[in-house]
Amino acid sequence: MASTLTYEYSVRDKSGKIVSGKLDAESQAAVASKLKQMGYAPVSISQHKAGMKKELSIPGFGKKVKLKDLAIMSRQFAVMINSGLSLLRALTILTEQSENKELARVLGEVRNDVEIGTALSAGMAKHPAVFPPLMVNMCRAGEVGGFLDSVLLQIASNYEAEVKLRGKVKSAMTYPVVVFIIAILAVIGMLLFIVPVFATMFEDLGGELPAPTKVLVFLSGAMKILAPVGVVATIVFFATWPKVKQRQAVRNVLDPLKLKVPVFGSLFQKIALARFSRNLGTMMRSGVPILQSLEIVSSTTGNVVLERAIRDVQESVRTGESIAKPLENHSVFPAMVVQMMSVGEDTGALDDMLDKIAEFYDQEVEATTEALTSLIEPLMIAVLGSIIGAMIIALYMPIFSVFNLITE
Repeated sequence: MASTLTYEYSVRDKSGKIVSGKLDAESQAAVASKLKQMGYAPVSISQHKAGMKKELSIPGFGKKVKLKDLAIMSRQFAVMINSGLSLLRALTILTEQSENKELARVLGEVRNDVEIGTALSAGMAKHPAVFPPLMVNMCRAGEVGGFLDSVLLQIASNYEAEVKLRGKVKSAMTYPVVVFIIAILAVIGMLLFIVPVFATMFEDLGGELPAPTKVLVFLSGAMKILAPVGVVATIVFFATWPKVKQRQAVRNVLDPLKLKVPVFGSLFQKIALARFSRNLGTMMRSGVPILQSLEIVSSTTGNVVLERAIRDVQESVRTGESIAKPLENHSVFPAMVVQMMSVGEDTGALDDMLDKIAEFYDQEVEATTEALTSLIEPLMIAVLGSIIGAMIIALYMPIFSVFNLITE
């Protein structure tokens, strides 16, 4: 059985323009035959030499397509389709100008699939790690309805709002996390390097140490054993956590706890509600069937509690009942959300109502993050100062009586 190779080609299309691309085939003759069947006039066909162009890459780095990349790509794609460019030409341009190399590679493969007659959504569905189900199904609805450009604009707006939401949360969390890490490193550094110097001096002087100093000296000795263990545990945690955090057993425990955490629980809830409302509203406006929309949205909320509630909604819709009614049984959905969705169903404008809910919770998240930032900053400074200050006082307490020890 002949092996399949990758060939680079240049062809002239029906309008006389030169188009380049790649195809997998058994031989140059097979490539030429495929291109002629597609209505192209082959100009040149050569085997793709990948060996010299192969780039070195570190596993886990450089191969991630971010939501921001998809948002930019979707908006550019929509503009080109709306301007009258063919699907193939738009995909070729996107492949060439995408700054993310992994996205460019995947777009090239999608373009090749489209060249041989595969639907855009089907080509995208082959790459679930890059194109989320929400994007694939919306594109499929746009292809069927003939409004792919407007669907792509909706995808871009959706992802841009999601990126903005994540940015607000990250900006609010960065300061306390950095201060917390600095506090831990400062305490460990003092216990490992500073306290032992004072402990040796206290032993040479003799005498009874104050209780706080004894505790500090004990912690310093214990830290010499705990520090290496802590480093190994931290490395193991960061290596294994990305692999286990999406497991259902882990999510069933952590996701409900997230919503119960003081102060931050309300923020997590608002983020999940904003994401749910925005995604469901976008998919319904794009013409995706309601059951399919609910199936996809349930996996994009980021919290298993909301996911269970949406599953109940699916069952309700299957039996011909309303969307909003089952949400009353789940406390994670405030009464305002349930009532607004109910009104949206009654008036036939559920997608618009969901957009208003998403906009409201986006504003709530922004207000909450600003309040948290203004509250956490002075608290973290006070905590850090208290910890370091207490350690310094414990170290200098024996020095107050050092002259009495020297004269004895």
